Amino acid sequence: MSVQTQRPPKSTKVFIPELVYFEPDALNYPKGVRIMEWAKQKGLPIRMTTSHNRITNLPGDNEFAKYRMAKNTLVVGVRKTLTFDQSKPSAEYAIPIATGCMAHCHYCYLQTTLGAKPYIRIYVNTDDIMKAAKKYIDERIPEITRFEAACTSDPLGLEHISGSLSELIEFMAKERYGRLRFVSKFHHVDPLLGLQHNGHTRIRFSVNADYVIKQFEPGTSTFLERIEAAGKIAHAGYPLGFIIAPIIWYDGWEEGYSELLDKLKAALPSEAIPQLTFELIQHRYTKTAKNVILQRYPKTKLEMDEAKRKYKWGRWGQGKYVYPDEQASALREHIAEQIFDKFPEATIDYFT
Repeated sequence: MSVQTQRPPKSTKVFIPELVYFEPDALNYPKGVRIMEWAKQKGLPIRMTTSHNRITNLPGDNEFAKYRMAKNTLVVGVRKTLTFDQSKPSAEYAIPIATGCMAHCHYCYLQTTLGAKPYIRIYVNTDDIMKAAKKYIDERIPEITRFEAACTSDPLGLEHISGSLSELIEFMAKERYGRLRFVSKFHHVDPLLGLQHNGHTRIRFSVNADYVIKQFEPGTSTFLERIEAAGKIAHAGYPLGFIIAPIIWYDGWEEGYSELLDKLKAALPSEAIPQLTFELIQHRYTKTAKNVILQRYPKTKLEMDEAKRKYKWGRWGQGKYVYPDEQASALREHIAEQIFDKFPEATIDYFT
């Protein structure tokens, strides 16, 4: 009688693009040259482009195939716009080191933010970007200025190619009035563990109920991989946080989110608990986003029925569909109760 051994779960691999573009000016920077050498070593197809904002004629027989290819295309360029956007409520400013993401989260707001440009961009002029950040910091002294590095990308998923997070972490470690923040659904934290950070970078992981991760987050690290990475980050002395987003109302949501917090409590090492923060974001979408999502993920189970939603106006005259007040309050109260039950010293930065 043979004994069957259970195979260990496969580790989520780092991102390797299928196609790489370079702006000619990117090769005037050491990072651009290094990424070019990396791409050659990997045997990747390399093309040149006049602008990281204009990539056309991607391979694919139809729009769906071209979208899939775009999510596997890396563009290496120079960030010319060094005016930073606001990033409320998570930070004062967004710091632009990359744009685009290799994951396929159905609900992601980048579906519409990036529109017809879902390919992934890395910017090689990080010295220029850090000089711009320094100006923003100095303008607000003695106030602390926080920078969010994950507004338009998941930079941790690109760190093995770019090294940009490491540069920002070490830069911000020396800034008395500067702080860095980023969030990720990936677990590839090893390049960050030995850096001098002085507690000036808060690393957060996006987590969710099993149902949400399994149904709507293809191409990301597993929940267990993310939590293991969170433990490593805490052990390395970084301030740690979690974003529960998007919070989705589904059959069994109460049990799902209770189980999520139970698993977090069971898995996190003791050094992760002090100064733990949570950010809570309910699911929302625009009509434009709904149309794009249904084109790109036609079999999605994501609920987007306007009749079941409340229309909420945004800052720029554009609105989004969120949950009605009664449902939103129930989500907030239940998850907050679970957080404070499991982590009484934690803080909830916001619910939106």
